[in-house]
Amino acid sequence: MDELEFRRRAYAHPRDQQADFLAACDEDPARKHFVRELKSLENKLEQALKITPPEGLAEKLLLNQQLHNHRRQRAQLGSLLAIAASAVLVISMGFVMLRLAPIDLSAHALEHVHHEPQAWHSEQDFSPSQINAQLASITELGTDHFTQLPGKVSFSKYCDFQGVRSLHLVMQGLGGKVTLFIVPQEKRLQLAEHFHDSQYNGITFASGHAYMVLLGDKHQDLSAIKSEIEQSFI
Repeated sequence: MDELEFRRRAYAHPRDQQADFLAACDEDPARKHFVRELKSLENKLEQALKITPPEGLAEKLLLNQQLHNHRRQRAQLGSLLAIAASAVLVISMGFVMLRLAPIDLSAHALEHVHHEPQAWHSEQDFSPSQINAQLASITELGTDHFTQLPGKVSFSKYCDFQGVRSLHLVMQGLGGKVTLFIVPQEKRLQLAEHFHDSQYNGITFASGHAYMVLLGDKHQDLSAIKSEIEQSFI
């Protein structure tokens, strides 16, 4: 299931129990988090819109006090709708701020790699045409593509950098496997040319309409595979 279909179904029915939707959700921690936020929003709206009839309403109607009750109910409904509207506004603004906030590419890439260790162990074999077809579906990359793959690609999947649809690759480099994130360029993306943690080291560079975030083992030299990517990605 592609990202557009997943988000359409998540917005329409975040509690969807269809097997393909659940499988798509399990593929990416960011998708799980997105669905949890939508479920939380639904729960808040349901709680805000629950209206309890005033106590003794039937007796008061029998005592010919319909007008008084009607006004009171309208006042209660107005208050509840105001609360619900405020909740929706606050949550919506939270989503907007999340989408507009600066994105630290290096930190996000390290977190993504640590949360998806199975990618390193994949042994598939993707062809250049398969990878280029995936790149073509990311409209922000324009016509950017590989003239040839820098190494054997054993893993390829779309990923989400806080709303920026990107491509996650694992390929064979001279010193072992490396991870490559191909992220469409945006002003809110923050780049660190070199970065590392206790397990991985990485570099970030621009190529075409994309930012390339390349990670390998902590002591792995990434300069050779970086050069090959720069020459083959146009």
